[in-house]
Amino acid sequence: MVAAAPARNPAALVAAARRQIGVTTGFDQGYRRIGYPGGDPPRSTGVCADVIVRAVRDAWGLDLQQLVHEDMSRHFAAYPHRWGLPGPDSNIDHRRVPNLETYWSRQGAKLGRPAIGLASAFGSHDLQPGDFLTWRKFAGGGPHVAMVSQGGPWPKIIENRGLGVHEEPLAILAMTPADEHYRWRPAV
Repeated sequence: MVAAAPARNPAALVAAARRQIGVTTGFDQGYRRIGYPGGDPPRSTGVCADVIVRAVRDAWGLDLQQLVHEDMSRHFAAYPHRWGLPGPDSNIDHRRVPNLETYWSRQGAKLGRPAIGLASAFGSHDLQPGDFLTWRKFAGGGPHVAMVSQGGPWPKIIENRGLGVHEEPLAILAMTPADEHYRWRPAV
């Protein structure tokens, strides 16, 4: 008997991200060699993108490391070249927010820029659980990604911005509005 593919529903994705709270308590953006496919830094640490990669693996059985690497291998010119690499690197590419943005855009998941300013933090645009928000210069630093865990007038996000994985109201980030909004519901 063949097992059915896991449901690609957003509730499962949010639940998988929530299970990382209290497990991933550190933040480590250093380069490290990891296995491929299915490679991952220790679950006790990671970056913002690792929250997403782990949730997608746990909930949907999909490997963003492999999906991004394969797409980059076929279409390297379509991806950012800000790191000066001559080609894809399966150890790090899926952990870089600009690469995830490019991959999701290529998959038709980009919904555009959310409403700007305070309104975006208080749910004035169509945020749904399982959506991804990205920032180009998060809180004065580099790129960032978070998952929407609750929509509506008081949306919440799950992220790791240096404090380990946690869930908080998006309103906390009102002074740093998101740059892009993605809804990726793969049929793979």
